[in-house]
Amino acid sequence: MSKIPYTGKAPGARQPVRPAAGSDGTVPAETYATENPLLEDPDALAARLVESEEFVRRNRNLLVGLLVAVVAAVAGAFAYNYYRTNQNEQAQNAMFKAVQYWEADSLAKATKGDGKRPGLAKVVTEYSGTKAGNLANFYTGVAALKQGKFQDAYSALEKFSSDDYLVQSRAYALMGDAQLELNKPKKAAELYAKAADHNANEQFSPGYLLKQGIALETAKDPAAAAKAYDRLTTDYAAAPEAAEARQRKAALVQ
Repeated sequence: MSKIPYTGKAPGARQPVRPAAGSDGTVPAETYATENPLLEDPDALAARLVESEEFVRRNRNLLVGLLVAVVAAVAGAFAYNYYRTNQNEQAQNAMFKAVQYWEADSLAKATKGDGKRPGLAKVVTEYSGTKAGNLANFYTGVAALKQGKFQDAYSALEKFSSDDYLVQSRAYALMGDAQLELNKPKKAAELYAKAADHNANEQFSPGYLLKQGIALETAKDPAAAAKAYDRLTTDYAAAPEAAEARQRKAALVQ
């Protein structure tokens, strides 16, 4: 069966009702209402146009101001996006050599530069707010950790954020390493737990949980350490770290 679109002429559609004709067969004009007075009455349409012109005339400055504001906002957003993109490209170019030094373990040159090309510290300062500047915080934190500058490492990694759950988890764990070296095992344990819970997975979470348990042992909290080990052996029983977790828990109760 074909479907008939609903229109004013379709079966069952409601039709306008005209008043009954008089005895002479004519319909009184004043009793038949039009559907749209503006379209059928030229005088009504002209009056409405006059009202619109008067509104524009009275509020001309306001309307012009609104238009200017909208144009300025659009132009400003475009200029800002262009600026951010350009800044990010400059930051990537600036940190290219520094990353090469970082990968080669030339950490002093990676951080401070080689005299010709800037180091990560300068990229972080001059290009903060860009993606490359954010990534420079991660490189800087790892470099500081390797250099034994644990507070600097923690501060740099704390400024870093990533949508990549593996990299972000790694950053939390490295912050935990820095706190453990600063003799703050409780804080370190919290960061290891945060790393394990951040999009938990079988590849990395077991290692972070093992680190959490060890940090809690260092903090003289064997009960909490046992819970961390229990979680590891329960949730990740097949992980290589599970065997060490069992051994460490067994040693706690001796």
